[in-house]
Amino acid sequence: MSDKAAVVRDAFRRLFREEPLLVRSPGRVNLIGEHTDYNEGFVLPAAVDRAVYFALGRSTEPEGYLQAEDMRASFVFHPERIERTDLGWPNYLTGVVREIRKTGRHVPGFKCVFGGDIPVGAGLSSSAALEAGLAFGLNRLFGLKLEPLEIARLAQRAENEFVGVRCGIMDQFANLFSRARTVLKLDCRSLEHVYYPFDRDDLRVVLCDTGVRRALASSEYNVRRAQCEAGVEVLRGRAPGVRSLRDATREMLESCRGELDPVVYRRCAYVLKENERVEQACRDLERGDFASFGGRLNASHDGLRDEYEVSCTELDILVEAARRAPGVLGARMMGAGFGGCTINLVAEGAVEEFRTRVGEEYLARAGRKPEFHVGLLSAGTEVL
Repeated sequence: MSDKAAVVRDAFRRLFREEPLLVRSPGRVNLIGEHTDYNEGFVLPAAVDRAVYFALGRSTEPEGYLQAEDMRASFVFHPERIERTDLGWPNYLTGVVREIRKTGRHVPGFKCVFGGDIPVGAGLSSSAALEAGLAFGLNRLFGLKLEPLEIARLAQRAENEFVGVRCGIMDQFANLFSRARTVLKLDCRSLEHVYYPFDRDDLRVVLCDTGVRRALASSEYNVRRAQCEAGVEVLRGRAPGVRSLRDATREMLESCRGELDPVVYRRCAYVLKENERVEQACRDLERGDFASFGGRLNASHDGLRDEYEVSCTELDILVEAARRAPGVLGARMMGAGFGGCTINLVAEGAVEEFRTRVGEEYLARAGRKPEFHVGLLSAGTEVL
């Protein structure tokens, strides 16, 4: 058991004098396929060994009690009368209870202490870890008989409809369905998924945290989604079968270019190319060609920077520094953008030099030291 899991368990014991159900809910990386999920495209995520831990128990009271151990903050709510709060963090959890109740299932009072080591705002999807982790835990605690896909969908709805971020389903799906030492290719339309081995002992997935919290990410995420939808409307005028950018080809997009706002054209072009890169990256993994796989990461960042325009100066500095460092196969920004982390594929023997070189260049150019996280690909949400 990790130290953080023990802290959460012990806090529950002190508060309630009983043993909890203990759940681990991981963060995730997305190796390639950024901003394609809400366009019904393809993504290639994996859970990592950073997680939120939940200690849960039944209550004799009708209310739900939430204790955010890392913040030393608590929140009490009634499951039958859920409203948004300006505190922010409880909405990710109460929104889940609201969605469970909308399925017709009863959620009685419960006690919950949680905390973890996923850096908030770094692009590791701490929000999905909160949402899917609590839903998974309540499902076990109360025997709600929710299937994993139902949990993923309702956790996504909680973020879409209650928190107000129109995310796709990738984060919640990866949180629940990931397996250790693999990546998961997810078709975000059909939700069909295929596992690819990613267990090279001589390679490491290294995350570099800019230290820039993603203040613009939520609002700009919604703007990008609307721009993609605007492109689909124009494409549908030429080809009625186009339901999303998943149905479009680059040739179709070029034929409509004169009718598209130039910014909308660039957004759509990026998404179509990124879907192709996911398919190509999976073929690279099948061949064990990690050099080509790393090149896809590089191309993905360039598209996110120039066409989708969700990078920022700090992310670009980290990527540029990484690409100059020995032993780096590929580097790109990861997540919604405007801060957070880069993801880097680095030879195991070069990790320490990578930390030194990239850290020094980032300090010189950005005026701060980056945080480094060497990630291990882990299993999805589970009872400990």
